[in-house]
Amino acid sequence: MASGKKVYSYEDVIRHDKNKDCWLIISGKVYDVTPFMKDHPGGGDVLLSSTGKDATNDFEDVGHSDSAKDMMDKYYIGVIDKATIPLKPAYIPANPPGHRKTPEFGIIKILQFLVPLLILGLAFAVRHYTKEK
Repeated sequence: MASGKKVYSYEDVIRHDKNKDCWLIISGKVYDVTPFMKDHPGGGDVLLSSTGKDATNDFEDVGHSDSAKDMMDKYYIGVIDKATIPLKPAYIPANPPGHRKTPEFGIIKILQFLVPLLILGLAFAVRHYTKEK
């Protein structure tokens, strides 16, 4: 373990899940990414979506550059006590209370509702028009 760095329990870390207080667990290390929220290229919501769990897979799946990985040292605050991590991950809702929804979310939901209705209306119009001739 890193000397001089604090050991955090899983419960300690998951409490930090807000825009102005955001901690992540990546590869057994704890990072306070709060100062990076506004500067993250994917936006702060990407970081918030990785709170409350081990975010290692989220981080690795993106394919961060070497410079991004080097930048992590600045936010490193300690290590996670692996004995406190639950065996079964907790369910994290897509839009937990207090997290803002992106405008795209509403547009997608509206389109998912309207597009089938438009197609159905078009089908009825074609059927009606072809019956008259």
